[in-house]
Amino acid sequence: MSAIDIAIICIYCLTLPFIAFALSGRQDSVSTYVGGGHNLPWWVICLSLVATETSTLTIISIPGIAYGSGMVFVGLAVGYVIGRALVAWLFLPRYFSGQVSSVYQYLGHRFGPVMERSVSATFLVMRVLAEGIRLFAGMLPVAAILASMHFPLPQWVIMLAIVGLTLFYTMFGGLRAVVWSDAIQLAVYVAGTAACMGLLYHHATDMQIHALRHSNRFHLFHKSSHFFLDPYTPCAAMIGGAIMAMASHGTDQLMVQRVLAARNLTDARKALIGSGFMVGCLFAMLSLVGMLLWARNDEKPLAAMGLQTSDALFPAFIVHDLPQGLAGLLIAGLLSATMGSLSATLNSMTSATLLDFVTPCRALARQIGLSALAFARLVTLLWAVVLVLAALAFAHGHGPAVVFGLSVASCSYGAMLGAFVFAMFSRHARTREVLPAFVMTVVTVCGIMMFWRPYGAPIAFTWLVPLGVIVMFICGLGLRAIGKLRQ
Repeated sequence: MSAIDIAIICIYCLTLPFIAFALSGRQDSVSTYVGGGHNLPWWVICLSLVATETSTLTIISIPGIAYGSGMVFVGLAVGYVIGRALVAWLFLPRYFSGQVSSVYQYLGHRFGPVMERSVSATFLVMRVLAEGIRLFAGMLPVAAILASMHFPLPQWVIMLAIVGLTLFYTMFGGLRAVVWSDAIQLAVYVAGTAACMGLLYHHATDMQIHALRHSNRFHLFHKSSHFFLDPYTPCAAMIGGAIMAMASHGTDQLMVQRVLAARNLTDARKALIGSGFMVGCLFAMLSLVGMLLWARNDEKPLAAMGLQTSDALFPAFIVHDLPQGLAGLLIAGLLSATMGSLSATLNSMTSATLLDFVTPCRALARQIGLSALAFARLVTLLWAVVLVLAALAFAHGHGPAVVFGLSVASCSYGAMLGAFVFAMFSRHARTREVLPAFVMTVVTVCGIMMFWRPYGAPIAFTWLVPLGVIVMFICGLGLRAIGKLRQ
């Protein structure tokens, strides 16, 4: 690794926490700490949403997927935009009229505190597992790249360093620091991706560009006979992707927390829908990198190049083919993607803990003699420790890591979305029906993800959320019918 690359990485890692802290302003209450004062500009929230839902796994995995399958992740983004639009017009008005700070408070108002805490606890558990996968797996390519550039560091050392830097500005700057840092981090890895794309196109021969233009890699969807096993068919991408986006951006505190920090409903809608189009553009850029690598390598399969998985493609390019300076920028971009998703997770888990479990949190804070704001920072620290332990214990991805991470996160999304649909659109739904249905749905979808292998392959992650919604409705309506028969 050249001195220029090391300097770029060090300058970025050391300056970002202080810039984020400076932009956060004064944190004088828990409301400001977890809600950002509810006056953040919509465009910053939009950038933060994109940075939050992307990670190192996104940057590493999508070029490898595009190498073999083309622009299929852009097709998935079409469903994401549809789902965000539905959330913007159906869900957000209810959240803003209800003055909720945690999205699960809406369920509490409708079904009581037991339902609120049950769903919030499920969010916390699933978020620990999903972020643990992203955190540990995200360090693997960074460590491999550094080792290949004669700067070896163990994965756990890199992980602790990144967690420590992220924890600094997240603990002391709250949501405002997280959102502003997300915007900076997104700019870094978008700039690195654009530079790679430009470099690959500049060095491609006319024959390679001709082969790429006349390939079938610009198709947004797969044509597959295994309808429920391929996440990139038109129905799976648009219908499954839309329902997944409704769940993630309409019921997940990780995303909704940022939207609720907007000044008003109009700004929240612009931030949410705009983030969908930006994610599509980012997916297109990363896919073009993978497709240009396919053309550059003269259509060779990954195995012929000595690569065991598609996730190894982009790191190998960074190590062997990028000039000095640009390699450092890409590594900084990979680290920034991890820091962005990690800081967002820490702050959202803190807000869910403090807002949905407010009574036990207040009692514990009084017992140990801490102010509300100091206790909030302690909770952030504790969740950072839990995430590190989860990353070391549970992160064992297989195949494209981004797909495995999405599958884990999707286990609870269907049940959550079903619970919110019951709350918003069913006047007759009661806690005694919705709560047991929620628990049964989470257990069922987790079992399906882990054990069901039709035709020897797991069900596509894009169908896990619709499946969860269907199971939730079957269980909820079934319990209601049983209750009526007993009366």
